Amino acid sequence: MKPLSVMLSMLVIGITSSAAMAEGADLVNASLPNASLPNISPANSELVNRGAYIARAADCMACHGESYTGGTAIETPMGEIYSTNITPSKRYGIGKYTENDLKNALQKGRAPNHMLYPAMPYPSYNGMKEEDISALFAYLQTVPVVDEAPKQKTDLPFPFNIRALMLGWNFLNVPSTEKRDGLNETQQRGEYIVNNLEHCGTCHTPRNSTMGFDKKMYLSGAQLGNWHAPNITPDESSGIGSWSEQDIITYLRTGELDQRAYAGGPMGEAVAHSTQYLKNEDLSAIASYLKAVPAIQTDDKLSAVDVSRLPTRVSESITHDLLAQKDYLAQAKTEVSNGSNSPKSLYLATCGSCHGVDGYGQPDAQYSPIVGLSSIRRDKPDALVNIILHGVVGSTNTSPIMPAFSDQLDNEQIASIANYVRVNFGGLASSAVSAADVDRIATTGADKPFLIKYAGLLAILGIIVAIAVIIFIVRAIIRNRRRR
Repeated sequence: MKPLSVMLSMLVIGITSSAAMAEGADLVNASLPNASLPNISPANSELVNRGAYIARAADCMACHGESYTGGTAIETPMGEIYSTNITPSKRYGIGKYTENDLKNALQKGRAPNHMLYPAMPYPSYNGMKEEDISALFAYLQTVPVVDEAPKQKTDLPFPFNIRALMLGWNFLNVPSTEKRDGLNETQQRGEYIVNNLEHCGTCHTPRNSTMGFDKKMYLSGAQLGNWHAPNITPDESSGIGSWSEQDIITYLRTGELDQRAYAGGPMGEAVAHSTQYLKNEDLSAIASYLKAVPAIQTDDKLSAVDVSRLPTRVSESITHDLLAQKDYLAQAKTEVSNGSNSPKSLYLATCGSCHGVDGYGQPDAQYSPIVGLSSIRRDKPDALVNIILHGVVGSTNTSPIMPAFSDQLDNEQIASIANYVRVNFGGLASSAVSAADVDRIATTGADKPFLIKYAGLLAILGIIVAIAVIIFIVRAIIRNRRRR
């Protein structure tokens, strides 16, 4: 069950608009096999196995882990919220829960003894079907018991530590979405998965002043700390309008799209824990629904690929043969060590050993090509700079981890690499990322709404006003009694 500010999200790191490549992807991936689903066993009942699938579709593991023991730190504007143990432990988990208790937690954000924070996406789970909750409950009773609490416990500052305040928040923001009219049966299924089970809007929909969904900007992209969950509406210039339904299916199944798109960060986690395991018919339903939602254009537009400006491969073998690049890369590292800050030398010394001297990577070793990726073709360089600053965790356990370079490179060097990549591998005519831009991106997260930023002060003022009102009323009563 994903976080308020770092959950699922379809972090689309790269998109190209090459029609030929898209057609090729359609032919190659016309019938992708279903991934083998963990925790499905012939020894289990049909209900329990269905619950195991619902747990994947709802991405419970993103926060609670594959062992369901919790402890994941979820960054929110209120502070860090830690996920809990949801194994059947009667002392530390949900072993004493009834099915109705689980239903209240999922749909209303109410545990038996306290209110939950919306880091647990109950505003989206509010729409979960009764039969899915029953199946999930049956499955959670079968997972191995872990009798220990997470090492960290949620401890938010005043007034957010008053959980009863969630009653007012829930009144304003639950449910987070509404059903649309005019959808066919497949799209209705996709709507249910996108809005309720996978709760994609938790990452991809901007927030309003109360930190609820800004429904007018549904799925148009939002800032998630150091990441930006992109626009996944079918807008051609800033969203995924150039993607076919098969492209969406392929991306959600594999975490990549024909060397055009790669899932990393929060979206990599979503693919690893959840979407790779979904049935083909459910992925098809998601794709059909995403093509049917209203297109919203944002200011972070995507430049079309200028194929004539993209690099040609140095050789047919060099992308697979690191030894062929060794001497070339060693020379670049020596130049940088000797003080050279030429963009090409910085790229080769920092990035070339994985992404290749020509940007085409080493696909056999799962080092991704970066030629033509959308993250380097957007009007805003934020996505690319954040990737260089903070690195990327891949979508599978075998995917290479891209390291962070924030401690190894200064802002000027990062800006230089960003400009080199955008022009030479993105096909842009020019790029003017500056050290100041890098500093802004490195220090800017999601803006806190006024009510969140000044909640402590507003709460204190509210208490003072309440006390003043009480004193006024008491004095008025005393005066009236004296007059009598």
